[in-house]
Amino acid sequence: MTPDPGRLLDDTLAAVRPADPGALADARARQDRLTKPPGSLGALEDVSVRLCGLSGAVPAPVPARAVVAVFAGDHGVHAQGVSPWPQEVTQQMVANLVGGGAAVNAFARTVGADVVVVDVGVRGPVAEGALDRKVREGTRDLSVEPALTRAEAVQALEAGIAVARDLAADHDVLLTGDMGIANTTASAALVCAFTGADPDAATGRGTGVDDATLAHKTAVVRSALARHAPDPSDPVGVLAALGGLEHAALAGFVLGAAAARVPVVLDGVIAGAAALAAAALAPACLDACFAGHRSAEPGHALALAHLGLRPLVDLELRLGEGTGAVLALPLVQAAARALAEMATFDSAGVSEK
Repeated sequence: MTPDPGRLLDDTLAAVRPADPGALADARARQDRLTKPPGSLGALEDVSVRLCGLSGAVPAPVPARAVVAVFAGDHGVHAQGVSPWPQEVTQQMVANLVGGGAAVNAFARTVGADVVVVDVGVRGPVAEGALDRKVREGTRDLSVEPALTRAEAVQALEAGIAVARDLAADHDVLLTGDMGIANTTASAALVCAFTGADPDAATGRGTGVDDATLAHKTAVVRSALARHAPDPSDPVGVLAALGGLEHAALAGFVLGAAAARVPVVLDGVIAGAAALAAAALAPACLDACFAGHRSAEPGHALALAHLGLRPLVDLELRLGEGTGAVLALPLVQAAARALAEMATFDSAGVSEK
């Protein structure tokens, strides 16, 4: 807990600024002078331009030093039978992540990214090797009462901000990761609250539930929305009513990255739901956000559409952990490197159309 709860959040929100319009214009002009037909690098051109707008430099520095922060927490709504996996799997997977045995660890080693595991709300003791930022041991059951108090939601937001601030000191690109059994239920509720989507459209199978469990999970989301009547203009209140501790921390992580002018590559539906909260708090934070992939979870596409973010890959992933964000990292780096290192028509002596 910070000595002055809420102060770090307020200071971070004040520090989030929009992309530099001059750098955006200069980057677009440079893109049009590179030795290629304009637009031929597709979405990567937009990535390179947005990196310049964030950094204020043309070309932008290549984001080489990467770290994925995996925020972990448990969910009281697990008691409603929304997941076939036992809740202790969260704690067990945190130990696996710290030990380097999860999918995101393998992917991170492939691209040379660091992995940091952050316990913001796992039931049980903090695993050795994980950062202890525990707010409480799991949320309350969002289907019967608010998942968090406002103070707990703010504490989790500030934990994510502080992690982003610390990691940005020696990394130049941050990636989101998550771990928490039943967290897709909370994600669906958050997506509905912020986008107005119907639970039937936003609720997915998560870890692979059957038809009956999916119907029950959707009903749980619908009843929670009716119970809490969340107001999207009060994002902290929405996080408190429906969110997970990892959602709140990830929202803070996004805000912290944006305040530090460091790009943040988002993973799947958990990160998408968190980014909806971050954007409701500070819309300009989206100028720092890059959608790593489109999850197979239906709520993720709804979140990305609402945020106006285009996913870089679509591999039907639904694992979480940060896997999709890590796989997209080389595309973000390649986009920056192309703008920085490709010759222009003038410098290469290449005739134009």
